[in-house]
Amino acid sequence: MNRIEHVFKGSRKAFIPFITAGDPSLEVTEKLVRALAEAGADLIELGIPFSDPVAEGPVIQAADERSLAAGTDLDSVFSLVDRIREDCQVPLALMTYANPVYRYGISHFAKRCGGCGIDAVIIPDVPFEESEEFRPAFRQNKIDLISMITPTSAGRVKKIAAHASGFIYCVSSLGVTGVRSQLDDQISDLIAQVKEVRDIPCAVGFGISTPRQIRQMAQIADGVIVGSALVRIIAEYGEQCVEPVMQLAGDLIHALDE
Repeated sequence: MNRIEHVFKGSRKAFIPFITAGDPSLEVTEKLVRALAEAGADLIELGIPFSDPVAEGPVIQAADERSLAAGTDLDSVFSLVDRIREDCQVPLALMTYANPVYRYGISHFAKRCGGCGIDAVIIPDVPFEESEEFRPAFRQNKIDLISMITPTSAGRVKKIAAHASGFIYCVSSLGVTGVRSQLDDQISDLIAQVKEVRDIPCAVGFGISTPRQIRQMAQIADGVIVGSALVRIIAEYGEQCVEPVMQLAGDLIHALDE
């Protein structure tokens, strides 16, 4: 059983925080990963900063800009993961886009991910129908390429579920990432369609920011992904963000434990 499989085997639904690597610095990102892992995060998503993150809202776009301005690149992110893996085995997923992977070289990227201990990769601008160009390299390096479904996936859900690996990232709302007061109620129907095909874990993300939303999504999904709410705190506190980020993360984890 690999680390991703372990994520969804516990009695509690999985808590999956997202942070942008290198925002406000790689040193702070390393502290955040270790603190989140110690607090009980089951899987941590690290966003690779990119100049045109089409799936991201303004909060994460700004984080990407700050990280890029600080000089973060793919090699520095891989070096960060190397350091984390010296004494921390929390499952890690990279969120990136097709362009950085192409420029790095798909095989080279996948091999570097495998070498430093990345467990999964999410590429939101590569639709399932075009993902086979990427899958063999990741499969060879024992990395799950995570498939996404959205409220518009409809007739494609069962096909995606049949061929997905690791877990399925269920997008809770139309549009880009960002904190929302209301989440799309279609997501429960999408998860039901997935489970008709196979019992692969489903984690819900995009817009989840409060304990109430955490509890709501935990009733229908196997895991809950929180990004913009944490990244917004990082933007506010900068180098001093670890403690306030952990305060929110603790509240959200507590909501899953209730």
